[in-house]
Amino acid sequence: MILFWRKRAPVPLGKQGETIAARHLKRAGYRIIAQNAVFGRYEIDIIAREEDTIAFIEVKTRRTNAFLNPEVNVTRTKQQHIRRAATMYCRQNPSTNTYYRFDVVTVVLPEDGKPAVSIIRNAFQDE
Repeated sequence: MILFWRKRAPVPLGKQGETIAARHLKRAGYRIIAQNAVFGRYEIDIIAREEDTIAFIEVKTRRTNAFLNPEVNVTRTKQQHIRRAATMYCRQNPSTNTYYRFDVVTVVLPEDGKPAVSIIRNAFQDE
């Protein structure tokens, strides 16, 4: 009998960052509602609840922040997409007395060493 060993495909950097971000958010008191939630053409990385507030969270992961901080890549266009997806979520999940905001979680995941995670609450506003 011949056995073949297949290497597992490496987990993409973005997926690693989202997993780390979700763990960090849970430790910070958030309750994760959904991950990689798709609304039409738009996606929200993480939807979570912190007390009486729903947080629509974009996760940005980089190996280094030597040139730019990861949150810089949440462009105006990306913000608009997240807002549209959040609107669709709110229509599908009507609830009274619920606030919402847009957060960004940055994950700097060096090749060796511990990841650095930051939560930026109210990273951008609804228009």
